[in-house]
Amino acid sequence: MGRVTIRLDDLPLRDDLRGLTPYGAPQAPLPVALNVNENTHPVPREVADDILDAIGRALGEINRYPDREFRELREGFAEYLRHGLVADQIWAANGSNEVLQHVLQAFGGPGRRAFGFAPTYSMYPLLTRATGAEWVSGSRGADYTVDAVSAVDQIAAADPDIVFLCAPNNPTGTPMSLEVIEAAYEATRGIVIVDEAYFEFAPRTAPSALSLLPGRERLLVSRTMSKAFAFAGARVGYLAADPAVIDALRLVRLPYHLSSLTQAAALAALAHAPVMLQMVDEIVMQRDRISATVEALGYRAYESWTNFVLFSGVEDPGRTWQQLYDRGILVRDIGIPRSLRVSAGTAEETPSLSVTHIRPLPPVWASRSTSPYCTTGPTWSTGDTHPLGVLNESSERMSSAPVCTTHSCVLAVNRSVAEKPDRSTVRLSTTVTAVGCAPSSR
Repeated sequence: MGRVTIRLDDLPLRDDLRGLTPYGAPQAPLPVALNVNENTHPVPREVADDILDAIGRALGEINRYPDREFRELREGFAEYLRHGLVADQIWAANGSNEVLQHVLQAFGGPGRRAFGFAPTYSMYPLLTRATGAEWVSGSRGADYTVDAVSAVDQIAAADPDIVFLCAPNNPTGTPMSLEVIEAAYEATRGIVIVDEAYFEFAPRTAPSALSLLPGRERLLVSRTMSKAFAFAGARVGYLAADPAVIDALRLVRLPYHLSSLTQAAALAALAHAPVMLQMVDEIVMQRDRISATVEALGYRAYESWTNFVLFSGVEDPGRTWQQLYDRGILVRDIGIPRSLRVSAGTAEETPSLSVTHIRPLPPVWASRSTSPYCTTGPTWSTGDTHPLGVLNESSERMSSAPVCTTHSCVLAVNRSVAEKPDRSTVRLSTTVTAVGCAPSSR
C-alpha cells in the first residue's frame, strides 16, 4: 500500500509540463533559517491575541460558507493601501502566488506569452507554464537594474500578453523606478503587473506603483502579508487594479476561495498595521548589517530594498551553502553564478554570518601570533586611523577584514548607522570587534 509502481513520465501528463521541476526552497529544522525571505520576527503577543479572538468568532459560523466577495477584507486592504483606492479595486487570494495565478488564468493561457526580466521571482515562469502560456525571459544589467530604454526595447521584441515587473526585485533586491514602470506599460498592449511583495522594506519616501493606477486600466499592483506583516503561514496576498480587472479575476477563482478563518485573521492583523510594521525598521537595520558584514568579508553586496541581501564573489556557492548548512545556518543558493542570498533575521541571528568563516581571507596580522584585538576589541570612531584605514561618513567598504591567525576568527566590522525620517541611513562610525574568538593567550 502506497508503494510507487510507475514513474511520473509514465502518466498521461501534459506535454508542456514534462521535465519541469516544482518550486521548492529547502526547508530544514536548523537553528538559523535565512533562506526564504520570511519575517523571522513573531507576531506581537497583543496582535496574536486579537487574531485568536477573531478566529474564535469566525468558528461560531464555520458551518456556513465564507463571504464569497470578502467585502470587509477588501475594504481593509483599500484603507491600508490608500491612494484613493476603494474595495471594488481590490482582489485577494491565498498568498500572492494565487493572485498571480488568477491573473495568468484570466489574461494568459494557451497561445499567449508572459515576460519578465531575469533573474526574477522563480514562480513567474512556473505559474505561466502551468497555465499553458509561454514564458519569455528578458535581461538585466550587470548590477541587476533595468533602465527605461532597455525595458521598452525588450518588451517590444517579445510582444507579451503579460509583463511581470518585480519591484523591488526578488532575488536581487533591486529597486525599479516609476519611470521604468511607465515606459514598460506604454510599450505593451497587454497586462502589466507590478509585484510589490517587498515594498514595505523600501525607503519611506519611495513611491509605489499604486500612484500610477489612475488612467491605466491594464496596470495591476500586487502585495502580500507574508513579509512585512509576518503572516507567511496565513497565506494572504492581494492586488489593486481597475474594477474591470477585478471582474475578470472573478471568472477564474474557485468558489469561496478565501476561508472564513483566513479573512478573520487577515482583518485582525490589518487592524494592527502600525504595530505589525514596527518590525520592518528592525528588519531593515539587520539587512543593512548583513550587507556591511558580507562586504567586510570581501564580497559584493547588491543594493536591496527588500528583507534580504544578494552577495557575489563566492567561489563555490554550492560548497559554501553546504558549509553554512553544516553549521546550522540555512541560506539560499538561487542559481546565480558565484552568488548567495540571505534573508534578514533577528538581531540574534545576524551575527551568525560573521562567525562562520564563509571564505577564508588573507591574514592581515601575519607578523603577529595573535590579533591585538582578539580578546576585547576596541571601538574606532569616525576619523580614527586603524589597520583598516581612515574611517569617514562616506566610507562604504573596507579593503579587507582583520583575521586572527591563531584562532582563525574573523573580526566583525559593524558600522553604526543613524536613521533619517525617510529611513535612509548615514554611516557614523565603525566598530571592530572579535566575534566568536577563543580567549587570547596573551
